[in-house]
Amino acid sequence: MMTRLPPLGAESRFRPVTPAVPGPILLVEDDPLLRDAFRLLLEDAGYQVREAGSAKEALEAVDDAVPALVLLDLGLPDRPGLDVARELSSRTATRDVPVVALTGRVGPEERRMCLDAGCVQYLAKPIEPRELLRMLPGWLKQG
Repeated sequence: MMTRLPPLGAESRFRPVTPAVPGPILLVEDDPLLRDAFRLLLEDAGYQVREAGSAKEALEAVDDAVPALVLLDLGLPDRPGLDVARELSSRTATRDVPVVALTGRVGPEERRMCLDAGCVQYLAKPIEPRELLRMLPGWLKQG
């Protein structure tokens, strides 16, 4: 039996679903390999992604356009990621933007520091790609 596909332009359950996101996700990661891997994962899932490799680049990107979500590495070369999270939390334009901390350090103290800095979540690297994609819609609703 042959499956008939709907005509082009017709609504179809086969058409990829693009997430309804009010703006891009800002990915702040200093490791270019990890940044590329995260970017590809997010773009393949239908999200728009802006990238930054340092705290300075991240704050400049936010000045250009307020993102819907920030995925923030804490080990940045020019300034601690927690300082960036605190600054984003203190700015009027970005205080409601969810910030998710990405770190290689684990423990209750690290988690408390992230939450105190204004992060909505703390994820320890390595991060399971499917888990990250599963959690994204919830974070985006918080913004």
